[in-house]
Amino acid sequence: MTGVPASAAGGPSGARRTAGAAPGGMPATGRVVAREARGTAPGSSGGGPARRGASGRGPAGARTHGDEAAPATASRDGVDAGDGTRPARGAKIAAAAVNQASVWNIANLLTMLRLLLVPAFVMLMLAEGGYDPAWRSFAWAAFAIAMITDLFDGHLARTYDLVTDFGKIADPIADKAIMGAALICLSSLGDLPWWVTGVILGRELGVTLLRFLVIRYGVIPASRGGKLKTLTQGIAVGMYVLALTGWLATLRWWVMAAAVVLTVATGLDYVKQAIVLRRQGIAEREAALEETEA
Repeated sequence: MTGVPASAAGGPSGARRTAGAAPGGMPATGRVVAREARGTAPGSSGGGPARRGASGRGPAGARTHGDEAAPATASRDGVDAGDGTRPARGAKIAAAAVNQASVWNIANLLTMLRLLLVPAFVMLMLAEGGYDPAWRSFAWAAFAIAMITDLFDGHLARTYDLVTDFGKIADPIADKAIMGAALICLSSLGDLPWWVTGVILGRELGVTLLRFLVIRYGVIPASRGGKLKTLTQGIAVGMYVLALTGWLATLRWWVMAAAVVLTVATGLDYVKQAIVLRRQGIAEREAALEETEA
């Protein structure tokens, strides 16, 4: 028998390796070299990369398990990041402080401004008996600012991720407060029939209640018709706030008529969506219950 070559007889640690050939005819030395070229540790049964280091971490701090690597998770709130690190003391308190400070963002400030404009609008609208054109013009300016901020606060909140629980609650309240105040003032002054005010406010309150009733089954999205209704209502009420005469007074009547039609039509559409959403939710719950029992 021929002697074993030095390269195959001993490794870096001095351990001897047998010079036997693999079933495919490859010498043991060649097999070790091939494993090292593939990045496989000797003695591993799989063909994946070798585990790096005793702790089993890759270059990016990922934990390796066998041939698969999963990135380590991190938490900004001080929750265990998956690497055994204990949460920093006071991290949750700091995170809560940041969330609390986020309430004072530009979107919420615009909503607060709209809420403050409601009593200002009422005082300007009813000043001097409510029929002075100058005071009505100031009231229209307050109403216009409130309606414009309504267009921007929601857009800013969605675009820059400024959505907060306060905004979700305060925004619809501010919308209905300024519109309701304007309608009630106009009807109390005799400029607008009470039934118009009743239809518009009844629809708004009814849709809000409907959303709460079906929220367990899902959310009713805002439709294009609803947005057009809001725009038409704002224009019509704004024209009634101003002391208009002549053909402009006739025009505002038609704009208000269109607003009333859109108000009723979109209200019925919301009722239809709520019924469909409720039926779908009940059907999904029954199907899930049957699968659980089976």
